[in-house]
Amino acid sequence: MKFLIDAQMPARLAELLKRAGHEAMHTSKLPRGNRSTDAEIAQAADTEGRVVGTKDRDFREGHLLQGSPQRLLVVATGNITNDALLSLLRCTSTRSPRPSKRRASLTNGA
Repeated sequence: MKFLIDAQMPARLAELLKRAGHEAMHTSKLPRGNRSTDAEIAQAADTEGRVVGTKDRDFREGHLLQGSPQRLLVVATGNITNDALLSLLRCTSTRSPRPSKRRASLTNGA
């Protein structure tokens, strides 16, 4: 899967996704870097067939109302450190496909 990780997410997340076998880049690699607008990020993701990975809920409105970005992953964790976020994503990405009680509680907002 191809990802474009938004500026509010750590660039290390793109590296984690690459190590997991995905094609991933951070907005810092775009021509305007982390100064890219949401519209520029959505356009780049749509052009390259990427999923936008973000904490920014503004992308949700564009996705639902205008269909751009076409593919979106909004990470809603509350106020945690980048290290805690990466640890959480590492933990959930290495689990077996069978859901566990912990995974169910995470996806249900607990």
